[in-house]
Amino acid sequence: MQKPVVIGVAGGTGSGKTTVARSLVDAFPSESIVMIEQDAYYKDQSELSMEERYQTNYDHPFAFDNDLLIEHIKALRENQAVEKPVYDYVAHTRATETIPLDPRDVIIVEGILALEDERLRELMDIKVFVDTDADVRILRRMQRDMNERGRSIDSVVEQYTKVVRPMHLQFCEPTKRYADIIVPEGGENHVAIDLLVTKIRAILDYRSSLDQRGY
Repeated sequence: MQKPVVIGVAGGTGSGKTTVARSLVDAFPSESIVMIEQDAYYKDQSELSMEERYQTNYDHPFAFDNDLLIEHIKALRENQAVEKPVYDYVAHTRATETIPLDPRDVIIVEGILALEDERLRELMDIKVFVDTDADVRILRRMQRDMNERGRSIDSVVEQYTKVVRPMHLQFCEPTKRYADIIVPEGGENHVAIDLLVTKIRAILDYRSSLDQRGY
């Protein structure tokens, strides 16, 4: 049995990386494919006070439990099921429930810093960076946080200027150099998405042929 294809999809907040990742999932409706959001692997903060949790910098590499994420990807590659964590954005810590994930043929790892950790990159067959202009990204972030998370425009702007943008420039933007493919304008770039789908299909077909020949 061949190991699954692991694809990393990174990019700044509001870049459209989630749209790209979901487009890839939708392109293989009859295939065994799963998307793992790096956001689900924010570190557990249950031992911290609520005030301390509010101070967490969610755009810094230290915010993520990459050890657990890597452990889960390796397990899935070895045909073992895992329990994906769920992050509670209201309580600012990991929820008690988990989501079971079975091994799949294609694993998509999506997140702002999906390409930041060398250990993660080494597990990936294809590394993608979604590159979108900063003004577009901040407008998307405002819309999301105000509509889905009840944030005020002032709080979104303050967080973006003080934390999100500096962290993007320091940690996210530099990972572009590790990408095999750079996708401008995110989910609107249908040509790039089609090329990715074609590449994934070629890898799956090749590995399937190896299985049939007993390799």
